[in-house]
Amino acid sequence: MIRTLLLAATVLAGTTALASAADLPRRAAPPPVFTPVPVFTWTGFYAGFNAGYAFDASNDSANTFGIPAAFATTAGTTASFRQSSQDGFTGGGQIGYNFQFTPGSGLVIGLEADAQYVDFGRDRRSALISGGALAAGFSAVDPRGLSSLDFFGTVRGRVGYAFDRVLFYGTGGFAYGSGSADRSFGGFNGNDDFRTGWAAGGGVEYALPTDSFLNFFRSSAVTLKVEGLYVNLDRGNRRQGALVIDNAANTAVAFSAIGRRDDEFAVVRAGLNYKFGSY
Repeated sequence: MIRTLLLAATVLAGTTALASAADLPRRAAPPPVFTPVPVFTWTGFYAGFNAGYAFDASNDSANTFGIPAAFATTAGTTASFRQSSQDGFTGGGQIGYNFQFTPGSGLVIGLEADAQYVDFGRDRRSALISGGALAAGFSAVDPRGLSSLDFFGTVRGRVGYAFDRVLFYGTGGFAYGSGSADRSFGGFNGNDDFRTGWAAGGGVEYALPTDSFLNFFRSSAVTLKVEGLYVNLDRGNRRQGALVIDNAANTAVAFSAIGRRDDEFAVVRAGLNYKFGSY
């Protein structure tokens, strides 16, 4: 009897304990950890390369040079040089820095420098001879203008507005260029081989998504751009007219007094940049 009473008391105590535990407040589960989605920013240094096409934008359609009688078969022989027909491939690289005032969408300012090869020199000796012919062993060339330009570069400011990963911008600043006309014609020093000027233009740039097949680095730091640029290089007014060349000696034996001419050309190019720092 006593054993039965003890067993019943034990069962009753256990049941009471379970009921009391069930009435206790349950511990709340911890809140989920919130991970904010990174906001893309254009701020940072970048470097890349570009390629495109350049073509003459000057107002000069032709220059005519009277060949001195000593170097022509007929008096009154002339040589005409078309300047506006110059065009060719251009390619090079760029480096720069952008600063975006507000991540996501907002004002972006920056500075960019580039150096470019340009294929204008292939038509350097192209001339239309009229009224006679050049004497044997001589040729005519106009080393001015785009025909002597082999490379150019710019240092430009950029101002634009970003809509998240799309940036529209304008750009402008200092430009320079040089050619090989002096070295190509027996060291003749009548040209201004190095020239300076200005450049202006604009473009649009897009930051590739991480999963894009063009994003080789699999990061948010690869951008593509399409840009148009107008370049004006001042040649000055030194002896830079058309020349008669002694082909055997590769030296200039006569030159015209044609003066100043600006080198004006336009560039349309596409480029790829790697921005250091993903966001």
